[in-house]
This record gives sequence, structure tokens and C-alpha cells, in this order.
Amino acid sequence: MVFDKKKVVYQIYPKSYKDTTGNGVGDLRGIISKLPYLEELGVDVIWLNPFYPSPQRDNGYDISDYTAVNPLFDSMADFEDLVQKVKAYGIDIMLDMVLNHCSTEHEWFQKALAGDRYYQDFFILRDQPTNWASKFGGNAWAPFGDTGKYYLHLFDVTQADLNWRNPHVRKELFKVVNFWRDKGVTCFRFDVINLIGKDEVLKDNDQFDGKPEYTDRPIAHDYLKMLNQATFGQDSDSMTVGEMSFTDIPNCIQYSNPNSHELDMVFNFHHLKVDYDQGQKWTLKPFDFAELKTLFHTWGEEMSEGGGWSALFWNNHDQPRALNRFVDVEHFRNEGATMLAASIHLSRGTPYIYMGEEIGMLDPDYESMANYVDVESINAYQALRSAGKTESQAFAIVQAKSRDNSRIPMQWNDEENAVFSTGQPWLQVGKTYRDINVAKEKSGPIFTFYQELIALRKILPIIAEGSYQSAYQDNPYIYAFERQYGKQRLLVCNNFFAKTVKVPLPKAYQEGRVLLSNYPEEALSDTITLKPYQTLAILVD
Repeated sequence: MVFDKKKVVYQIYPKSYKDTTGNGVGDLRGIISKLPYLEELGVDVIWLNPFYPSPQRDNGYDISDYTAVNPLFDSMADFEDLVQKVKAYGIDIMLDMVLNHCSTEHEWFQKALAGDRYYQDFFILRDQPTNWASKFGGNAWAPFGDTGKYYLHLFDVTQADLNWRNPHVRKELFKVVNFWRDKGVTCFRFDVINLIGKDEVLKDNDQFDGKPEYTDRPIAHDYLKMLNQATFGQDSDSMTVGEMSFTDIPNCIQYSNPNSHELDMVFNFHHLKVDYDQGQKWTLKPFDFAELKTLFHTWGEEMSEGGGWSALFWNNHDQPRALNRFVDVEHFRNEGATMLAASIHLSRGTPYIYMGEEIGMLDPDYESMANYVDVESINAYQALRSAGKTESQAFAIVQAKSRDNSRIPMQWNDEENAVFSTGQPWLQVGKTYRDINVAKEKSGPIFTFYQELIALRKILPIIAEGSYQSAYQDNPYIYAFERQYGKQRLLVCNNFFAKTVKVPLPKAYQEGRVLLSNYPEEALSDTITLKPYQTLAILVD
């Protein structure tokens, strides 16, 4: 079955969406209370970040029980109520499946530590560790109790990688997915799923060219086929997406081409590294627009030609707000927000909206490291200081790049703590909540533009199904592309800068109609003038 490409996904970080108990942490009943808002926006699927029992070392991506609800977020009865309530609004739920690793507090790891050899084979244990680095900094191997062995943790030391080569591990993880399918869930997002295929013999990374040794291994495709067949592949209305770390186009085509029977679509993150200096996240550098455009065009065209499918996004729980990264928000927040939205919603792929993006939320602009709780950010600050950065230099980098930037509480109105909670929020609210909030923005230009983009996808097959071709490749200010579906053609031009840009318009499009613009419409002629951060979409029937 081919999934519905007209659908738009809205990501909710439950911890920060809406708190109904006053404990400062968002919960499932808070999400239920906001379903009318999500219906008004028009989204079809809500993706929930993990709400399972967890020590919260990595904000829930360190799972200690895959088939329960963390009391912090309410109960299983509340989740079951949510599943029923969303259906009444025509919305599906997408759950986050973290199947590459589990918490060291999980029963499996604890039994392994206690000497149970059956469970020891659930993990990747070695007498001699490789030189792999953890993605959170430091060594990717840690002592396995007092056994003299080491266990692999590609992320935090409390997140032990699971051994997918063990058929018993696969069986248990497939049971996890089926548990939630039995609860009525048909949509799944698989966390760093291209890392599950470690080789039998592990080698140091310097023996490989570029890509980490454990990434996109051929056997990962075999595992995904097994996962598909044993679980969601049995559902006619399923939707699946894989988060792919450090991936490439040929693998992503294979992961997402329907003929592969693996996943429906893939996330890649290359476009969100264009402000990394020398490829390093914890640096400050203006974004490289030429690189951004090249990445979008290359992925857009090659995924289109190969029959793959991308999940399109600017924001998520691991990224600072795109507005702060790519737009002069002081002068053009509305224009920049709507341009960024159109640049992916009108492209080829399934758009994902991260909570608050639809009202133009910004980074919190914290003033001290004491405001941050994210383990990656705290580790990075310490590493930057150790590398010789001053306190202010290290803080400036964390302030720009921290994952907490996107995890701040949702801004509902201009009252205390943005009405996220009646108590003290687990993470301090952003400074802008009195000016940027749902109550103020719902009738404003950003929210209504998102509503229009979502509606157009459902009306026009060219948006949901059309091919992708780059346009105006040589223009240093514009990211533009063409879509084609049957005889219809759609040209989308996006000005990524705070300056006016003129470009010639092909004759065929001069006779078309303006489908969408974030500025007042003007008549089409042989030249179009794009204002700062303008998006302009022209349709030819």
C-alpha cells in the first residue's frame, strides 16, 4: 500500500506542549485539550516524542519500558482516550519508536548486568572496544559492570545499543511495535533507524571513508524489511518515517521506495548543517546558502528520479529554530516564516510542522547556562571550555545551537508562563511569549499561511504527487524549483535574503496564475521582483 501523500504531520514534544496538572510538565491530557486547535490548523497526523518510562537522561529517548506510559505524562488510560479523541477530529497519531538503543535501566540491560547470558546477547559487548566516538561526546564504549567487557552506546552512556543481529532482540522489538498497533496506532517514526545494522566484526572508524562504520550498512535494509513484514506492513493505512543519521541519497531511495517494502519516507539532516563550521555543530557561522540550495536540489531531483520520498522539515526537537538560523527575524519574521514554510510545503515530500513553527516561535534567548537542561548542550559547553573557549564564547555557541531552543514550552497566550503550566515549567519559557503566542497569532499572517499551504496540498495533486526539478540554479539569492504533474506545472521561487531580487520569468509562466504569495499579488510579466523573504508560486494548467 502507498501512503497518503496529501497528509501533513505536526510534531508535538509532549513535555512542552500543555500541562494540565500544574507539575510543570506537559501531558497527554494537555494534548487532548488542544485537539480543536490542531483541527483548525488542518494537520492530519500528530507525531509525539517519547512518553514512555524513562530516567530522562536524554528527554525520553532513553526508554526503560517500551510498552507503558511514564506517569509524568499521565496514564495508559489517558493515551487510549487520546487515540479515540483524535479519530473524532480525523487525525492520526504517530509514535516515536527508539529501537536502536534502550536505557541501561531497562529490564533487559539489568538482567544482562546481573549475569544472564541470554540478555547479554541483547547488547553489543566487546573485550576490545573500537575508537568510535559517542554522538554526545566522549567514548562510545563503557565498562560493562566488572566483567572486563565494554558495551556500545552511540549516544549517552545510559543508552545501550541493542544487538539487532540477535533474532530474539528483533522479535522483542517487533512485539513493541505491535503492542502499539493493537492500541490503534498506525503511524510510526523510527529513531536513528539506519544505525541498527552494525557489522559482526567491528572496526575502527579510520578504516572507513567518511561515513561512520555503523551507518547505512546493507543489513539495515534487511532488518527494515523484516520490521515492515512483521508489523506496520500489515496495515493499509500505515505511515512510517525513518530518522536517518549521516545518510546518503542511494540508501534513502532504497529505504523509502515502495518497491523496497521498508519505510514510507526518510528524514535527513544535511540541510541543517549548512551553518556548521568545518562540519562541526558547536561552532558559529552564517548559513551557506549555496550549499543549502545544492543540497535541496540534489536530494529533490534524485529522490524524485529514484522513486524515494522525503520527510521535509525545518524544525524539530533536536534543532534550534530555523527562523533564528535563516532569517533576519528582527525585521522580517512574518515574511521569513512564511517563505520557509512554502519552500518545503510546496516541494516534493511530506511536510512536518514542529509545534510553535506555525506561529513563528523563536529561540528563548536564555542568559545563563543555568537555564539549559539538555545533556548534549551541557557536555558541549564543558568541551568548548576545555578546548580554550572563554565562558562568553562557549555560551554564545550553546545559545545558538542547543536542542533546548526548540524544547521550550509552547506559547499559548501572553499570561504568566504562556499558560503552558500553572506551576514552574520544567524548562524556562522563551522571552518572546508576550508578543508571540497562539492567541495573538491565530488570525495573523503566519498561522493563516500554514492553513492555506495545508489546504492546497489536499486540493492540488501537483503538490502532493508532482515531480521535482531545480530552477534558477545560478541565482545567489533564490531557491526555486518546478513541479510537474500531467500537463500542470508549478514554479516556486523563494528569496532567502532581506533584499529585493529581480529574475526573468519564462513565457509559459507569464500566462499562469499566482497560486500563493506572502506579499500582495502583482500582475505577472516577463520579469518578477521578489521582495525580502518573498515566496511566489505560479501555476500553469
